[in-house]
Amino acid sequence: MKVVHFGAGNIGRGFVGLLLHDSGYEIVFADVADALISELDAAQSYQVHEVGQGAQVRTVDNFRALNSATQKDAVIAEIANADMVTTAVGPHILKFVAPLIAAGIAGRDAGLAPLQVMACENAINATDILEAAVRADDSVAADAVDAKALFANTAVDRIVPNQAPGQGLDVTVETFFEWVIDRTPFADAVPEISGATFVDDLAPYIERKLFTVNTGHATTAYLGYAAGLEKISDAMNDPQVFAKVAAVLAETKSLLVSKYGFAEAEQEAYVQKILARFSNEHLPDTVVRVGRAPLRKLSRRERFIGPAAELAQQGVKPVALLEAMGAALRFNAPEDTEAAEMAVILAENTSVEATAKITGLDAEHPLFDSVNELVKALQAG
Repeated sequence: MKVVHFGAGNIGRGFVGLLLHDSGYEIVFADVADALISELDAAQSYQVHEVGQGAQVRTVDNFRALNSATQKDAVIAEIANADMVTTAVGPHILKFVAPLIAAGIAGRDAGLAPLQVMACENAINATDILEAAVRADDSVAADAVDAKALFANTAVDRIVPNQAPGQGLDVTVETFFEWVIDRTPFADAVPEISGATFVDDLAPYIERKLFTVNTGHATTAYLGYAAGLEKISDAMNDPQVFAKVAAVLAETKSLLVSKYGFAEAEQEAYVQKILARFSNEHLPDTVVRVGRAPLRKLSRRERFIGPAAELAQQGVKPVALLEAMGAALRFNAPEDTEAAEMAVILAENTSVEATAKITGLDAEHPLFDSVNELVKALQAG
């Protein structure tokens, strides 16, 4: 079995690549980072250091590497006879890898099983984004895509922090991971992937991860930054920050339980597991790295406004989420372009205008006035 995986960075090597290796796949890493590809191409193996409870070191081998910018024909040829294509490149980069996937599908022999395509990105239904870009490419006809490929959405979760200098290809990750995959596109040909969970309805798992892991992680970052702390684990060791993060996750838990019917005890156990993960002192994640790009994190369907808006629509004021949003609005880390852009929006607009631009909320939405009060207070100094 062979998989072409786009994105040879830390997540690609330390999460997706590791699980596919453990499942018996030969991995062809494709990336535009020439130095990284050259290093992978010259290596026989690399190690994944899982830190935390149950720590261990795992070895990954049986891989090759290609530069997807300078070796396009070779990448396309690999896709044409691969079993699977996966990505970990970031949702905004999917449009750039789609033409190679489209050309690979077009060159695929009709006798092969459909190519299984999954985008493993930190975005809701990222595979749908990739599929649309593949189908929009002129190199492949719609009926060829229908016959020669299938696309499955996934939800992925593993904390992979910035790596220590000089670590080379080795990757440090947390021991916990979750890879949930929509079973329905595969019919009777569901692949065997070590540690992956296949479900018939992915939506609850996508939102559970977004509104628990992502909301909690960002909350920890912004509150920790406001408290002058450096690492995520430092923030979680601060009793006041910990209590406020727990309060945020209590609010999102109530939403998820009411919306999707998760058992209260099951969701509470999930929340406690997430809080323990953030407290992992072996992960050198910083509040600045996790808090970067505050405008995206404060946008309409994202980790703060998304759950807070739904709670407000239920008649519940999301007090803890609003406090976390206030901290996010004050995030001014140097060299973060979105923090700088947000500061300009706050400085050059009325509170109502700034609230609408940052959150995407309509002025009539039941959450709007509460967020507007946060913005107004910030602008007043």
